[in-house]
Amino acid sequence: MYRKIIFSAIITAIYLIPSYSQFLSDDLRIGGYARNYTGVLTGRGNELSILQNTFNLNFSERGDKISFRVNPYLYHYFDNELELGLREAYLDMYFNNFDLRIGQQQIIWGKAEGVFITDVVSPKDLREFLLPDFDEIRMGVTALKLNYYFGMSTLEAVWTPVFTPTRMPEPGSIWRPEMDFPVPVEFDHSLSEIDPSLENSDVFLRYSTMTPGIDFELAGGYFWYDDPALHIERKFDLETMQLSGLTVRPQYHRVSMAGGSFSMPAGPFLLRGEGAYYSGRYFQTADPAVADAVVRRDNLHYMTGLDYTLAGITMSAQFIQEYILDYNLEIRNDEFESTMTFLARKDYLREKLWVEIFSYIGLNHGDALVRPKVTYAFADGFEILGGANIFIGDTGRFGQYNDNDMLYVKLKYNF
Repeated sequence: MYRKIIFSAIITAIYLIPSYSQFLSDDLRIGGYARNYTGVLTGRGNELSILQNTFNLNFSERGDKISFRVNPYLYHYFDNELELGLREAYLDMYFNNFDLRIGQQQIIWGKAEGVFITDVVSPKDLREFLLPDFDEIRMGVTALKLNYYFGMSTLEAVWTPVFTPTRMPEPGSIWRPEMDFPVPVEFDHSLSEIDPSLENSDVFLRYSTMTPGIDFELAGGYFWYDDPALHIERKFDLETMQLSGLTVRPQYHRVSMAGGSFSMPAGPFLLRGEGAYYSGRYFQTADPAVADAVVRRDNLHYMTGLDYTLAGITMSAQFIQEYILDYNLEIRNDEFESTMTFLARKDYLREKLWVEIFSYIGLNHGDALVRPKVTYAFADGFEILGGANIFIGDTGRFGQYNDNDMLYVKLKYNF
């Protein structure tokens, strides 16, 4: 049913194009790519971790007063049914000093790479952890966005009437974290639905400006946090009064966020920073048998980064930290959780060959994710990419996937 609705929306959008012909030019742009993605686990008997065929299509048109974009995609997996989705489908309207964008859209905020701090408008697809390209991790959200321009500054307001949660790995997936419960568990999803209504909508606001010396943004929002808190109800045996089972109720909660980001040159370096204060987040306790198993706390999330180019090699380093205020030892997360990222990239053969390595390093647990890759554009529109995902450590955000080391190849045709 879902796929039929998406397909009908695409066809409807195409048929509506003539209705706006007086506003649009005659050139409808159609592009996209076809890709095969094959990954093999090196630590599990060379099992296939992924075998995916992708068809991504873009329809776009821009006129003086109005434009649109429609981006359907198709995933075919060797072990799953066909997945048809719609990443973006929006209409732009241009006025003298402001623009309106209506429809499903990806909205990107902040200066951090590989991490979400103030970038909170678009939800995330984490079914394959952080391995897909970020334009595939970041999901489109149904929204009304207004950009008001004055001087070198922009005021952006976003209203999202429909809540879209993070897409988590399916049961049985190698990317689904194991949950260790001491007794039998049943899940109750009765509280995990957010009904579309004016009271349940999200609002976001961002101010950004560009000057010769610095670019910066101030951002805030009042919204449903995309990841659920797992509220747990304990059940006891009435005869022995011992714990006999748990009922887990995933539930989403409102949070407020205020923060900002900046980037500025500092001699031969580019200095970046980003930070956000979250009010009203829920954190899991270390012991699921503790009543409710969640606590409500405010937290800070911030990043400093440095970019530099030497001998044609683009290099970048970031220090990222999350701090939970009013911390106590019941909370499963550490009070301070610190991560670093490193990137090095260089092109050869007149930008036909790219060599890159990107890594996350968890400082709390000594774990890491190292991602080397090589991309070669061997013909017009065709490229082949080979890489690896190497997980280091036994615990922590990355170490928990120590058995998921993989080699992969992507063959892609852009048109």
